[in-house]
Amino acid sequence: MVVRKMAAENSKRWRVGDGWKLAMLTTAWMMMCGCGRASANGPPAATGARLAEIDDARDGLREHHRYHHHGGTTLFIAMALDSLGVSLEQRPAAMRFSTELRARMEPARVAEEGLVMTLADGVAGANFDETSIDSSIAQVAAAAATAHDASADTLNQLHALLTPAQRDALVDKVESHWTVWQRENGEENNPQDPERRRLAMLVADLGLTQNQVDTIQTKLDDRMKTVPRFDPQEVTAYLREFGASFRGENFDAKTLTAGNGANAHIAGWGAVHLARFVETTSPLLTFEQRVQFAQKLREHASHNQSNGGTP
Repeated sequence: MVVRKMAAENSKRWRVGDGWKLAMLTTAWMMMCGCGRASANGPPAATGARLAEIDDARDGLREHHRYHHHGGTTLFIAMALDSLGVSLEQRPAAMRFSTELRARMEPARVAEEGLVMTLADGVAGANFDETSIDSSIAQVAAAAATAHDASADTLNQLHALLTPAQRDALVDKVESHWTVWQRENGEENNPQDPERRRLAMLVADLGLTQNQVDTIQTKLDDRMKTVPRFDPQEVTAYLREFGASFRGENFDAKTLTAGNGANAHIAGWGAVHLARFVETTSPLLTFEQRVQFAQKLREHASHNQSNGGTP
C-alpha cells in the first residue's frame, strides 16, 4: 500500500522544452515549499493556474535527483546557477559558466549514462554482466571525484561575477537541492525508502500487480542489506564549508579539497543503489514490462537536465 500511494503521487510525466523555464518553475516551487530564499532578481512565486506547472516541475526535479547523481554537489551548483536571478549584463557570463560546469562534469555524466545503458541492456536481455556493471559503477565514482577540481576555476570566476546577495541566493539554492536529494534518496528514517520510491515509479510506469510489488519489496529488503548505507555527514560538512566560503568576499574553490570526496560519495552511492535495484527487480517483471523498463532506463540515461525533457 505504501508503494501504491507513492506511485499515485509520481504518476505524472513532466515535460518542458526549455531549461530556463524549468529553472523558473523550480525556483517558484522552492519558494513555496520553504527551500531556500529567492534572489531579488528571481521570478516571483507562482499562483493560480501556474500551480499545476509547479507540480510538474517539482515532480521532474525530484525524479531527476532520484536518478542522476553523477556530478554530486557540483551538479547542485550548476542547477542552482540555472535558476539564479542575474542582471541582463551578467546573463551571458552566467550561462557560459553553467555550460562550463556541465562540461567539467561530462566524464561523470558519460560514465553514468554508460552504467544506465548497460543496465537497460541487461533488463531487455534478461541477463546482467556483473563484471561490466561493477566496472561501470567504479567509473562513475572515479569520474565524479574529479568534478570539483575540474570546476574550481569556473567557480572562482562565478564568485567574482556575482553580487553578495546573489552569492547568498546561490548557496541557498545549492542547499535546497541537497535537501531535495536527501528527501528522495535519504535513508535516515528507513533504509528501504529510496528503493520503495523507485518501485513506486515502476508501479506507475509498468502497471505492476500487487503480488509483484510485494515480491519485489521482499527481494529488495534482502538485497539492500548488503549495500553500504549512505552517510550524509561528509556531504553536509562540505556544503557548509562551501557555503561559508562562497558567501564571503574571498573565495578559492581550490582550497575546498573535500568537494572531490563528497561528489564521489553521492555518485558512487547512487550508482550502486540503482544497479542493485534494477538487477533485483528485472527478473520479476513480465517480458512486456521488461521492454518498457528498459526503454525508461534509456530515457533516463540520455536525459540532460540543462535542456529540459523528461528526467
